Amino acid sequence: MMAADPKTQATEARIAALTLPEGNGWLAKARQDALGRLQATGLPSRRDEYWRYTKPAKLVQPEPALSVPAAGEDPFAGVDAHVITIEDGVITLPGAIEGLEIATLANAATADIHWARDLYGALEAAGSGPVARPMAMLNTAFATDGLLIHVTGAVDRPVHLRTTGASDPILHHVVKVERGATLTLLESGNIGARSNIATEVELADGAGFHHLRVQGPEPALHVNTHIFARLGAEATFRSFTLAAHGELTRNEAVIELTGDDATATIGGAAFGAGNFHHDDTVFITHDAVNCESRQVFKKVLRDGATGVFQGKILVKEGAQKTDGYQISQSLLLDEDAQFLAKPELEIYADDVACSHGSTTGAIDETALFYLRSRGVPKRRAVDMLVLSFLAEAVEEIADEDLREHVTELLADWLARG
Repeated sequence: MMAADPKTQATEARIAALTLPEGNGWLAKARQDALGRLQATGLPSRRDEYWRYTKPAKLVQPEPALSVPAAGEDPFAGVDAHVITIEDGVITLPGAIEGLEIATLANAATADIHWARDLYGALEAAGSGPVARPMAMLNTAFATDGLLIHVTGAVDRPVHLRTTGASDPILHHVVKVERGATLTLLESGNIGARSNIATEVELADGAGFHHLRVQGPEPALHVNTHIFARLGAEATFRSFTLAAHGELTRNEAVIELTGDDATATIGGAAFGAGNFHHDDTVFITHDAVNCESRQVFKKVLRDGATGVFQGKILVKEGAQKTDGYQISQSLLLDEDAQFLAKPELEIYADDVACSHGSTTGAIDETALFYLRSRGVPKRRAVDMLVLSFLAEAVEEIADEDLREHVTELLADWLARG
């Protein structure tokens, strides 16, 4: 009798450690579909092309490899926002907000008809081709709760989602932004020792969605996130992640521009040391005319830390006048750190402007000498140069107040070491 291969065994062991949430109807159907796709695909291994640079073992093993850290600081303290908390799996919603309807996945699961029925798992399933995303399949199948956010107008303030506690949370959020409506979503929290969080975002024509996420500065976390977005005509999608420390982070973004004149911008700034491993994997598909996408990622690494960037722009046939820009850069503060990059372009239209670039470098010794010659201590001088290096990525945050807030937060974290 032939023994099961290691990938199948790992998948079966992970599934056996979970319980498929109870329910019936539309949500149960979506979960069963995702479970079937997961069993057919199997959880990732180092042999999978897009997991070559990141060991998935700590994300797929049956139990977390870490204990739950204490709740960390609130990086958005002082920001005027509507706050939603998820603490040890308990969701606390704010009061009524004009232009916004929020429900929990657990409550919606009991409804026969719900607007999320046609979206839950749908964008994830579409985003799992041509590259399989089994960790997202796992999420769709086993998510115990999440937020269903329906945006019908211009929300007056950002919505801040803060998640803490829970040793191994699996959360799935769905956001639907109607025509002409806009939402700014902030995310933060240590989110347990290991987490798997997926967000599906559908933007109607002319809709806007701005997403700002902070991960850290807790030193020992295993984080796996996915964001799937589908953009209508003239829709605007922006997402930015600031990450510090953490042991293993894998952020995936799968974005499809399906309406003419849509714009998608995704970026990130990360810094860490030691066993810090940070992976940004992005797949953007242009499937409409005159659309623009930007990917801007920067990482600062030292003392053996590893940074990974995998970014792809796919321009389908007929997606003329596409403007796709991609850049990934790293600053290595010593010889023990490393940056691994895999930029890709796949183009089937002839009237496009697409570019990608990836660079790795060290601190500019001339600039460092200049600062030190004027009395700036070495540690402070290095921090100044790091801030300058990360500034281009931070500039991708459209809101000026939030951009300044992130810059101040970054400076504070760097000063602490």
